[in-house]
Amino acid sequence: MAIIKPFKGIRPPKSMVEEVASRPYDVLNSAEARAEAGENEKSLYHIIKPEINFPEGTDEHDPCVYESAAEHFQMFQDKGWLVQDEKENYYVYAQTMNGKTQYGLVVGAYVPDYMNGIIKKHELTRRDKEEDRMKHVRVNNANIEPVFFAYPDNAELDAIVAKYTAGTPEYDFIAPGDGFGHTVWIINQQEDIDAITKAFATMPALYIADGHHRSAAAALVGAEKAQQNPNHKGDEEYNYFMAVCFPANQLTIIDYNRVVKDLNGLSAEEFLAAVSKNFIVEEKGAEIYKPAALHNFSLYLEDKWYSLTAKEGTYDDNDPIGVLDVTISSNLILDEILGIKDLRSDKRIDFVGGIRGLGELKKRVDSGEMKVALALYPVSMKQLMDIADTGNIMPPKTTWFEPKLRSGLIIHKLV
Repeated sequence: MAIIKPFKGIRPPKSMVEEVASRPYDVLNSAEARAEAGENEKSLYHIIKPEINFPEGTDEHDPCVYESAAEHFQMFQDKGWLVQDEKENYYVYAQTMNGKTQYGLVVGAYVPDYMNGIIKKHELTRRDKEEDRMKHVRVNNANIEPVFFAYPDNAELDAIVAKYTAGTPEYDFIAPGDGFGHTVWIINQQEDIDAITKAFATMPALYIADGHHRSAAAALVGAEKAQQNPNHKGDEEYNYFMAVCFPANQLTIIDYNRVVKDLNGLSAEEFLAAVSKNFIVEEKGAEIYKPAALHNFSLYLEDKWYSLTAKEGTYDDNDPIGVLDVTISSNLILDEILGIKDLRSDKRIDFVGGIRGLGELKKRVDSGEMKVALALYPVSMKQLMDIADTGNIMPPKTTWFEPKLRSGLIIHKLV
C-alpha cells in the first residue's frame, strides 16, 4: 500500500510566483532556457538549468555548474524569493489546458515504495540521465522539481480536493508561451491531511506518468542517504520525494509520433507496397489525416496522407506490449521495412510530441529534412496502468503528457 506524507513546501511569495516558475528542465535546451530567463534573476532556470549562469558553451555537467545551482537555490531563499512553509501541508495543483482542468495532490512519496515496486514505472531509464539528476538532488539537498504520478480514482480524495478548490487559491496564473493555467491551494487542516494519508494507504500502487529519470534519481539519493546515516530511523525527510499525483481518470495521454529520414533504399511505391502486406492502405489526399482509433495510423509521404489499418492477425490482443500501436508500427514498419532496430539510438528517426500537431510532421517532411512521417493513436491510461501492473515496460517514446508540470511552485527539502 502507498505511503505518503505532507511536507513543508518551499515556495515563492504570491507576488513573485510568475517570475520564479518555469518549464521543466528537460523540455528545453540551454539556449532556450537562457532566452526565457532573459534578465529575470528570479527565474528558476538559474537553479534547474544552471549552465545559463556561465558563458555559452559551458558544459552543463561540469561540477561548477551543479555548484552554481546550489548557490542560487540558497540565494533565492536568502533573498526571500523562496520561503519555506512553517508547517507540513499537502497542496492541490490544478492545470487547465484547452478548457479542461486536472487536479493533482502534491505529496511526499516514499522512497522504499519506489524500490519495492509500489510506485510503478512503464519506461526504462538511462543511467547517465539518472546520474545527472542525482547530482542535482545531492548538491541542492532538495527535490527542486516534482514528478508526475497517477493514482486509482478515489471519491474521498475528490471530495477533499473539491472542498479546497472552492476556496481562494494561493497561486493562479496563465503561464507565458503555452497559455495553460496553473492554480495552487494549500491543504492545511489536520483532519484533511490525515484523511489524504489514509486514503493513499489503501492504494495498492501509484503510477509514474512522467518523470521516470527524476523519480529514479530522487529515490536513489534518498536510499543513498539512508545507507550513509548510521542513525537512520526511517522517518527522515530524505525518505520522501516530491510528486504531484493525479486521479487517472483526469489524465489524457496525447500521441507521440515518428519522422524518418529515408525509405531504406526503397522508392515511395515500393515502400507503400511493403506496408500493404500488414496494413490496409487508403490514400487520403493532401488534407491532414489523423488516426481514428487504435491500430489505425496516419502516414505522410510525398505530399499525400494515408490511412494505415493493421490487418487482423498482425497483433495479439492478449499481449499487453504486442497490442500497443507503438509496438505494431515499430515491428512491422520501422524495423521490418525501414531497418530501424533501436528507437533509442538510431539517428535516422526522430520523435514529435502530439502537442505540436500533425502539421509539424508535414512541415518536417516537406522541408526535405525527413522523408516520411507516421502518426499514432494515443495510448490510454488503462493500457499504461495494465502494463505497469504486469511488470512490463513500454517501448521508447510511447507516451506524451500535457500540460507539463510547472517547476518552482513548490520545492521539497530533504532535511
